[in-house]
Amino acid sequence: MRKNRLAVLGLTVLALTVPVGCGGSDDKPSAGGQPAPGPATSAEAVTEEPTPSGPAALPDACSLVRKPEAEKLAGTGLDDAQAVQDTCTYTAPVTGPTGQVEVYVGDGAKKYLDIERDLGHEVRPLSGVGDEAYATLEGFFINKGGVWVAVRLVRLNDPAENRQALEALARTVGTRM
Repeated sequence: MRKNRLAVLGLTVLALTVPVGCGGSDDKPSAGGQPAPGPATSAEAVTEEPTPSGPAALPDACSLVRKPEAEKLAGTGLDDAQAVQDTCTYTAPVTGPTGQVEVYVGDGAKKYLDIERDLGHEVRPLSGVGDEAYATLEGFFINKGGVWVAVRLVRLNDPAENRQALEALARTVGTRM
């Protein structure tokens, strides 16, 4: 008896949810509250409005910081880049010294800057790079044309030793954006 109730309940849930995934007919409102458009007939003129252009495509994170530049910054050899969506990461081999260079492009880079500020970390302006740029002890942030890029260095040394190299790379990245 319990199995029958579960089967009926399962079929009821299925029956109630299946129509939600189907397309609407001409007389049913769409998500915007307007009737869903039906197929055009030969008597109807079909015109398409131009699609507004969205934001410019984001630059490729791995092309902004190239492997030799990442290795120079990290002070060690690094494995090939690992690109995931709008990020690029170069990591040191597991047998070598600790070193990693991370590149973030887009909203994530801006969020990373916001977090650095919220945590009270030192964020200083970096002049002459992009529309605005900032440096921290372990990285930098650049905004150019509304696109944000962040580069973070992971290295087991005194962060002050990396300052010049980070700022030089920030200037290079700024020209590539």
